[in-house]
Amino acid sequence: MTSRKDSRPTRPSKTSKTTQRDDPFELWLKRGLHDLFDGVASEPLPEELLRLIEEDRKTRG
Repeated sequence: MTSRKDSRPTRPSKTSKTTQRDDPFELWLKRGLHDLFDGVASEPLPEELLRLIEEDRKTRG
């Protein structure tokens, strides 16, 4: 039997999707992140960024 170096209790592992979906913290976090970032994620990419991506593709391939 191996001993742990620290005595902190561990959280039970979440193996099922149901457990993760029902976890109040997970729900709070997802909702909070969506509230904060959905608007930003739906904005179009700036032309300068698209140009840089295209230039990078040309140099790599």
